Amino acid sequence: MKKFFEISWVVTEDEAPVLLREFLKNKQISKAALTDIKFHGGALFVNEKEETVRRALSKGDVVKVYFPPGKQSESMEAEEMKLEVVYEDEHFLIVNKPPGMPTIPSLFQPKGSLAAGILFYYQQNDIPATFHAVNRLDKDTSGIVLVAKHRFAHSLMSKQQRERTIKREYIALVHGKMEQDNGTITSPIGRNPDSIIERMVREDGQPSITHYEMINYISNHDISVVRLKLETGRTHQIRVHMASIGHPLIGDDLYGGSVNLMDRQALHSEQTRFFHPFTGEEVQISVEIPDDMKRLCF
Repeated sequence: MKKFFEISWVVTEDEAPVLLREFLKNKQISKAALTDIKFHGGALFVNEKEETVRRALSKGDVVKVYFPPGKQSESMEAEEMKLEVVYEDEHFLIVNKPPGMPTIPSLFQPKGSLAAGILFYYQQNDIPATFHAVNRLDKDTSGIVLVAKHRFAHSLMSKQQRERTIKREYIALVHGKMEQDNGTITSPIGRNPDSIIERMVREDGQPSITHYEMINYISNHDISVVRLKLETGRTHQIRVHMASIGHPLIGDDLYGGSVNLMDRQALHSEQTRFFHPFTGEEVQISVEIPDDMKRLCF
């Protein structure tokens, strides 16, 4: 059996006695995950002996779960490309995505995606995993993309996403000088009925909250450098919210920005912070803004 990813626990006095099935449920391992383990090459061990979920556990028992290797999608081909990996362990990979690269393939851009590059990276490093993005960025937005190497890690981070415990900060260059140094935008966001891509502020939209802080003003370009923190993760949220208060992003012609200084929206995912679901430690990653944005800041 190929043991790709394993996790282990020691049963405590407070947890015992308990059936293995209930013990794993309390550790957030779902029925779907157990089915995957049973039928696709994983295994459950107690005290180094393979067991079923009906095994009764006592204090001090050592439980190990071996998850089956991830199966790469047949619809997605690996592509060799240079990736900037800024963090990696057995559970997660964090990459600094350049502008112009889609996170996943699309009908309009089937080649050159981050997903394809990561699949190639997995193949080269003998990591039997497929692409599980915890967050995605628009093609022309640069910065941090967090990727889980296996489905259990992805499910735990998805839970953190729903609970809003993953913290992200963005840097944007916007037109004009901000009237206030900081503030919060709470306008709901929904689809523009006249477009398959564009979003807009609308009363019946989804609740959306963006906090902003102006950190610099570049007078010769009439640009504000803004740091943004999101409480929600709506599609195009920063772009829509900043345009809604009269400060569209530089290069974002979809939402009223000019392309005279940049030919893509000047938005960069600069920082992420989260608590590692397996170690409990806080992980904090920062990456510099790319050269095209940096050039306008000086």
